Amino acid sequence: MGKHVTADQNIALVVDDDPNSLSMISTALEENGMSVIVARDGRTAIDLVKRVRPDVILMDAVMPDMDGFETCHILKTGPQSTHAPIIFMTGLTEPEDVLRGLAAGGVDYITKPVVVDELVARIGIHVINSKLIQSARDAHDVSGRSLLAFDQSGILVWGSKMAMDTFNLNPVDFQTLQDWVVDCTRKPVFQIVQLTVGGHTFHYVGFSNASEILIKFIQERTETPKQLLARFLSLTLREAEVLYWLTLGKTNHDISVILSLSPRTVNKHLEKIFQKMGVDNRTSAAVAADRILHLN
Repeated sequence: MGKHVTADQNIALVVDDDPNSLSMISTALEENGMSVIVARDGRTAIDLVKRVRPDVILMDAVMPDMDGFETCHILKTGPQSTHAPIIFMTGLTEPEDVLRGLAAGGVDYITKPVVVDELVARIGIHVINSKLIQSARDAHDVSGRSLLAFDQSGILVWGSKMAMDTFNLNPVDFQTLQDWVVDCTRKPVFQIVQLTVGGHTFHYVGFSNASEILIKFIQERTETPKQLLARFLSLTLREAEVLYWLTLGKTNHDISVILSLSPRTVNKHLEKIFQKMGVDNRTSAAVAADRILHLN
């Protein structure tokens, strides 16, 4: 009998180009009850965060091509910024390096070689704090609508969970939204009209106590759970079907019977699914997929 997993289990994304460090940290976190997804470089990490919403990100500062500082900055800005706290893991100990990590959007740093107990303790603190902040923002989710907050220059500051999990605009449409937000601040309220772009309809709400511009938006959902998984994770529909039944606790044998596939074919599909999701086991894949289904 398979084990049915839930979206409640915390997911950690570990970003490190050193396979030995990656393996050690992943094993330690899994032994402490977390699901782990991994990336060997910054670009892969950015792609994974678009598809799987981690609760915490552990970031190696020094990596080839795109270093951890640049990766962190991208993950914390733009239309698909992540709320997950980013903790830097680095051998760099100079004050300017620490400040650079914090300026990029990191919340903490831990020096290498990593002390597992210290890392787990820091993760626990930052995940709790992050969820408390997000819970306060989620209180703004009303009647199926989602809330975004921008500063007065049009930069996205934060969004409720419902908003960030459904908000998906290409760069051109996002720029249109930013221009509209700035324009809203220059008009009397009765002159502001809603904006429809990229399959979203945006409504001006007003200013928060922190002088942030609050915007509600609505997006119609007509996808089946399998179509949703296929879109979020760049899976084929068949792979999405296999993953969907996996989230329901079905064994490989069960899935092969349900989908009229051979067990070998199911295994092949799972190998491709794991590769696309950046995971290496059924539990981590099921937890991440279950979360996507529950948040959308």
